[in-house]
Amino acid sequence: HAVAGRLDLDWFNTSARAALVWTRGHLDADHRAYLGALPLVAEVGDAILVHASPDHPEEWDYLVSAEDGFAAFAAFSTRLCLVGHSHLPAAWSVGSSGPEFRAGTFEVEFAAGRRYIVNVGSVGQPRDRDPRAAYGLWDVERGTLTIRRVAYDVERARRKILAAGLPRVLADRLAWGS
Repeated sequence: HAVAGRLDLDWFNTSARAALVWTRGHLDADHRAYLGALPLVAEVGDAILVHASPDHPEEWDYLVSAEDGFAAFAAFSTRLCLVGHSHLPAAWSVGSSGPEFRAGTFEVEFAAGRRYIVNVGSVGQPRDRDPRAAYGLWDVERGTLTIRRVAYDVERARRKILAAGLPRVLADRLAWGS
């Protein structure tokens, strides 16, 4: 939404703002319009997809701690909520056996009677000290979601970021994983 001009760039730190301005300049009008038309929350079956927190997604709050996630369950009624924004792979679940939280690389087996929030991590700009790309595979038939990691050429990506004139911290973060 920011890259499409739907958010004020003053909300962002200097590095993020520079990346947004660069990205806007490299997208054509059709792509910016497409991104700008996407909803803040999408529903797919018994799941919602939201970039930030399901609780007031337009405020772009982060789900980072166990407490953040558990508080967000009141904001949606589906069984599953997939989020991003923090770039931290994590899963929260609630049900009759109590709340559960875990972070890192894992597989979630969706159990009957439980609800879930899952952040699949980030392909770029990680925040968990692991420079590998993180992504999730949602297997609807098996009832699982697996967080996976894959290595990529971080040094090449760093060189491209610097060659584009973007802030050095964005390149360095790839190597640090934070």
